[in-house]
Amino acid sequence: MSTAFNSLALRPELVANLDGLGYQEMTEIQAACLPAALEGKDLIAQAKTGSGKTAAFGLALLQRLKVERFRIQAMVLCPTRELADQVAKELRRLGRGVHNIKILTLCGGVSIGPQLGSLEHGAHIIVGTPGRIQDHLRKGSLNLENLHTLIFDEADRMLDMGFSESIADIASYCPTDRQTLLFSATYPEGIEKISRAYQKNPQRIQVASRHTQQQIVQRAYAVDDEYDKINTAHRLLCQQDTEATVIFCATKIQTTDVARALSGLGWTALALNGDMEQKDRDQTLVRFSNASANVLVATDVAARGLDVEAVGMVINFDLPRDPEIYVHRIGRTGRAGREGLAVSLVNDRQRRDVKAIEEYLKQELPWSDVPNETMDADLVQRPQMVTLGFDSGKKSKLRPGDILGALTGAGGIEGKQVGKINIFLFHAYVAVHRSVANRALKCLQEGKIKGKNVRVRKVTWSS
Repeated sequence: MSTAFNSLALRPELVANLDGLGYQEMTEIQAACLPAALEGKDLIAQAKTGSGKTAAFGLALLQRLKVERFRIQAMVLCPTRELADQVAKELRRLGRGVHNIKILTLCGGVSIGPQLGSLEHGAHIIVGTPGRIQDHLRKGSLNLENLHTLIFDEADRMLDMGFSESIADIASYCPTDRQTLLFSATYPEGIEKISRAYQKNPQRIQVASRHTQQQIVQRAYAVDDEYDKINTAHRLLCQQDTEATVIFCATKIQTTDVARALSGLGWTALALNGDMEQKDRDQTLVRFSNASANVLVATDVAARGLDVEAVGMVINFDLPRDPEIYVHRIGRTGRAGREGLAVSLVNDRQRRDVKAIEEYLKQELPWSDVPNETMDADLVQRPQMVTLGFDSGKKSKLRPGDILGALTGAGGIEGKQVGKINIFLFHAYVAVHRSVANRALKCLQEGKIKGKNVRVRKVTWSS
């Protein structure tokens, strides 16, 4: 059976765009899902983050889309704002070859006013979180009468976050004659219940994770207390020389405490948790993904949707009780053919969690000695990039080309010294190499973009 995208019955413009993106061969989940999804069948698929599942459902819904019908025809429900943003971004990439597609992201944490305005102008595809989707349905601002495809992405996390009633409410607004695709990293009991309630004779698909044991080196370290864990994490960071590390904690408060402690030891460490305002969450994810912060301290829920290929190490500051969550965590590293390192800091109380993980993996976690305490402060790595933040965004018609042009034109910054550019509704960010950061900031502050002065600042840990 061919795994080439051009072997599928896709419209030519989608195939041409895939070729332009460098997508020739399907991943395992795409090859398993797409033929059935393109035939209009319901699917319940077990797929982890990083497996290529967005294209597995995205190409199916784009194939069925009738652009000339300016009505909402497909909707993707996601557990978090970060995942919704990631899915919408990937759908836009996949659909670039089909002209005039409008994709709207509807998530909480931001003002509902601009969303109401956008919905008045219509859309083809909605990507959003259950709470905000419910808000719009109750207000009557979201009409799903023409919906033909409903997708639950990371359905297990939506259940974990208590969205089962919201899902039922949203489904009641959808036509019964529709295709429903359900994707979940794990199969808790509630997933079967969702499938029975909202799907018709779904085809079951289960593929292995794209992360292999050979790609990820696992180690465990015996530690005494929280203070010992901080010091051990610091020594590991000094020893490993990785560009990006994700540290998983059990609680929101802990993410802040650990990030502050590591920042005090010289690391550019950022916390990510569900209590943060949307702008702060955006800024944190931008800085970590553009290499201007090298340590991200997060809870499991906050890290859903995080897609950074260069994560060299994952540290389990606290072990999860669920072995499947452990597997999901360590799968953040060892991507794109790179070797990754996953370490666990284990106190006496968590020994039983190690046993549960070992039984699940059918292998023992190797124990290592904690690195030597005599780590020189010079071994703390500074990020290569610095993020500059703008108090303007899409609403001000700011585009990536405007920022790049200002830096490489009047600023004299080389294009290779400019990193990722992220533009949101009311703010934007650009990563520049540390060696030219001050020059780039001065250039933008003293110059103009599109003939206007734009407020620009250097984004620091405390901003």
